[in-house]
Amino acid sequence: QVQLVESGGGLVQAGGSLRLSCAASGRTFSSYTMGWFRQAPGKEREFVAVINYIGSKTYYPDSVKGRFTISRDNAKNTVVLQMNSLKPEDTAVYYCAASRTLTTVGRGYDYWGQGTQVTVSS
Repeated sequence: QVQLVESGGGLVQAGGSLRLSCAASGRTFSSYTMGWFRQAPGKEREFVAVINYIGSKTYYPDSVKGRFTISRDNAKNTVVLQMNSLKPEDTAVYYCAASRTLTTVGRGYDYWGQGTQVTVSS
């Protein structure tokens, strides 16, 4: 079983940056694909970033590519989402999730954090 806790959300002006962290518990953390998803009010959950179990592969949708970076430190059981050049449309609750396979589909993830709010003002 894996437990995930996100932190680092908050209010930032457009063009600013935020660093989200996900702390994981569990002795098998290093075997999981880790992803970030977000959900804005009235909208469907959206894939944001994913990194494979050893951190050698990452994928991003066009909406965030070049602005967001996902990374992991298996020794510390942490995953980070660095968000730069933030836009108002990035406003959402951001979730960290763990999967046994490399996928961008939310239903493919077995464990989810509670979420952290990111608000970008214009």
